[in-house]
Amino acid sequence: MIDDEADRRALPGNGLPAERVLAEVRALRSADRPTHGGRLFAYVYDPAVPGLDELAAAAYAGSAHVNGLDPTAFPSLLAMENALVGAAARLLGGGPGSAAPDVVGSVTSGGTESLILAVKAARDAHPEIAAPRIVVPASAHAAFAKAAHYLRVAVDTVPVSASTLRPAAADVAAAIGPDTVLVACSAPSYAHGVVDPVAEIAEAAATAGVRCHVDACFGGWTLPYLRRLGADVPPFDFVVAGVTSISVDLHKYAYAPKGVSVLLHRDAALRAPQYFAYADWPGYTMVNPVIASTRSGGPIAAAYATLRHLGDDGYLRLAAATRDAVAGLADAVRAADGLRLMAEPESTVVCFTATDAGLDLFVLVDELAARGWHTQPQLSYADLPPSVHLTVTAAVAPRVAEFGPDLAAAVAATRAAGPVALPAELLTLATTLTPDALTPDLVAGLAAGLGLTGPAPAADSAGAEEAADPADPAVSGDGAGTAGPPPGRMAVVNTLLDAAPPALRERLLVEFVGLLQRPTW
Repeated sequence: MIDDEADRRALPGNGLPAERVLAEVRALRSADRPTHGGRLFAYVYDPAVPGLDELAAAAYAGSAHVNGLDPTAFPSLLAMENALVGAAARLLGGGPGSAAPDVVGSVTSGGTESLILAVKAARDAHPEIAAPRIVVPASAHAAFAKAAHYLRVAVDTVPVSASTLRPAAADVAAAIGPDTVLVACSAPSYAHGVVDPVAEIAEAAATAGVRCHVDACFGGWTLPYLRRLGADVPPFDFVVAGVTSISVDLHKYAYAPKGVSVLLHRDAALRAPQYFAYADWPGYTMVNPVIASTRSGGPIAAAYATLRHLGDDGYLRLAAATRDAVAGLADAVRAADGLRLMAEPESTVVCFTATDAGLDLFVLVDELAARGWHTQPQLSYADLPPSVHLTVTAAVAPRVAEFGPDLAAAVAATRAAGPVALPAELLTLATTLTPDALTPDLVAGLAAGLGLTGPAPAADSAGAEEAADPADPAVSGDGAGTAGPPPGRMAVVNTLLDAAPPALRERLLVEFVGLLQRPTW
């Protein structure tokens, strides 16, 4: 055990041996969801390629201290970034000999940054518009709302059909006004994995003289390969004349480490407003193509090494394995009593919902977690019901046969448990409370009552916090005699959030996360 309390801090009184520090990191990581093994259907992308992690880590380490702030000082990073942009452009219908030969781009830290910059470029291209607006489908990624919030741009949201889960191009066209600077669509949408009618939306945008951005962060690296494998993938990239920019995340289905995305523009003139330059101070003239100034070369080098190692043929094989896994998981859902697919899979997503009130999807998510399957619950929205989202990667393919029986068992257990019944006072709070009425004390009391807060885990002999996987059946328990949900059981919390309107959900989650993000003294 450690005698000196100061040794527990991130900055101890005396430096610690390297092995001790690495042991602490490993102990802390033991509480995380598994990033490999094909049982986590969100957040991570695993190709299950032997040696790829080690290759990417070595490339990352070799360039971790290289700074992307000045490409003339570190030409290696510039060369790798240009190579990544070129690869993405060729994959997405641009480059020499294509309909978009002059495509340019930038490497960003992730899809959110790419979308923020797409909105910035569109906004700054029209300084004469005092109150710029963007038009997005309701299914567009929340990062568009974040971009609008940061950049003081208004959002006009177009509803999606409850049956097709897509916006109607005519509705998008009708939403375009004189202050619209950008129209967005998804290929595919994250929530449901369906491709918007990009060609029709881009035509409407072009007719109005407005930019059209395709958010292909999620599917841009797989849809071209799925098309080559025979899938009926509609045109969504630079082949479509009205598409002016596309984003694609390399840390998703290009299987690069976090965080690398690419933002492409059809030509350099469209990209120009994306830059920020400033010379009116006594230091160096700042010129940034992206939000960050200093950028580690680690992620870019890791992505470069990943693409070079896997190659076009490797990505085609990984796409085939993923396609087969999607088909197997979809069959398991079809065979499960009381479940239905939200949409027939078009990409790498399986999304399903319940067909009767006796099957509580949030309880089902907990039951799947207890069996080692970590899925992503999605709350109801407008006339869309709650659903369960599965992001499928190549690593899932060997586990597909195990999923069907576990899903059937989880459905049976869910029916036996019955739906979550919120206490009357919580239901009243969720349906009547306004975001402004929430106080930190009220949220803290609510979190404690739901079992979301409690004493910190005890430190082990290395000074690190040990934490068991809350989804492990051995620690999840059945909740008997507890004030809130057992560890890893989130059905009550998700039910409460689902009952609340979106504005209250946002405030509740901000406050909950704020309770978690406290300094360690």
